[in-house]
Amino acid sequence: MDTAPIVLLFVFFGIPIIFFGIQGFFRIYYKRKKEEILRHGFPKSWLEIIRQNVPIALKLPPEFQDQLRENVQLFIAETHFEGQGGIEIDEEIQVTVATQACLLTAGRKRKRYPRLKTVIIYPSAFTDGKDAPSRDDDLPAYRLGESWTTGTVILAWDSTRRGAKNIYDGKNVTLHEFAHQLDQEDGVGDGAPIFDSQSAFAAWAGVFAEEYKTQVKKATKGHKSVIDHYGATNYAEFFAVSTEAFFEKPKQLKRKRPELYDILKHYYKLDPVQWR
Repeated sequence: MDTAPIVLLFVFFGIPIIFFGIQGFFRIYYKRKKEEILRHGFPKSWLEIIRQNVPIALKLPPEFQDQLRENVQLFIAETHFEGQGGIEIDEEIQVTVATQACLLTAGRKRKRYPRLKTVIIYPSAFTDGKDAPSRDDDLPAYRLGESWTTGTVILAWDSTRRGAKNIYDGKNVTLHEFAHQLDQEDGVGDGAPIFDSQSAFAAWAGVFAEEYKTQVKKATKGHKSVIDHYGATNYAEFFAVSTEAFFEKPKQLKRKRPELYDILKHYYKLDPVQWR
């Protein structure tokens, strides 16, 4: 018996049916899991933590508030928090980190961090113990945050809390590292996150490259900039520090770098200038 036609039928019809069947199963599973997580509502204690620690979240327009809270609930339920250096993970840490991370996704259709698995919290600045460069060869290089393509974000808690409370200085380590996570969603940190369309990516690439050149010139000459000069390191860091300025210094960024502000507004689907 010639089995070739049967094999071909399975390839063209059987495999797709199995594939989409599995996809459908996981969609239903996640939908039910999501409903179970959200069924209990948003805890009042979390609202108080947001009021105390993340005042920028209170400025988010009303139409985005429910989405932000839903994202926070899912983020905390689905992300493993791990304390290092003697710190114990509690509600304050989880809600403070999750609210800032979810601020970046409150306006976007792609609401989750699909690669994210773990958030590691240190009490303060940490070192990875590697032979990383430092200003003094006799001292290790200390960091306030890191983002890995393997799905890990590391944060110094004192800087995380301080950056969350001060919403006008343009420095926020949590926004910075989770901007890296968005950038790394395709597996590479290159300053080009995933877009909804090819045309959106093309518009981003043109503006972003020119704005990065401007930043490098400003940093090289020591000129004042609304964006931290660290953004001149590479495209990935430029995206991260631009995100910090976008949320914490939106008026200054829009006035001095209007094209950069506009492409960030298009990407995040938010307009922080209107919140002020």
